[in-house]
Amino acid sequence: AVRGGRAKMAAGGAADAQARFGHSVKGLLTEKVTSCGTDVIALTKQVLKGSRSAELLGQAARNMVMQEDAILHSEDSLRKMAIITTHLQYQ
Repeated sequence: AVRGGRAKMAAGGAADAQARFGHSVKGLLTEKVTSCGTDVIALTKQVLKGSRSAELLGQAARNMVMQEDAILHSEDSLRKMAIITTHLQYQ
C-alpha cells in the first residue's frame, strides 16, 4: 500500500512539475512573441522614417533645381542690366 501511495505521489509530483514547466515555457514564448512584436513595430517605424527621408530629400532636390533656375534667371537679368547701363553711360 505504501508503494502504491508513493507511486501516486510521484506521478502527481511529475504531473505538477510538468504543469509548471508548461507554464514556464508558455511564459517564455509569450515574452519572446511580445519582444518580436516590439521589434517588428520598431523596424516598421524605421522603414517608414527612411521612406519619409527619401521623400524629403527628393523635395529638397526639386527645390534646389527651382532655386538654381531662379539664380540663373537673375544672373541673366543682371547681365542685361549691365549692358543697358553701359549703353546709357555712352549717351
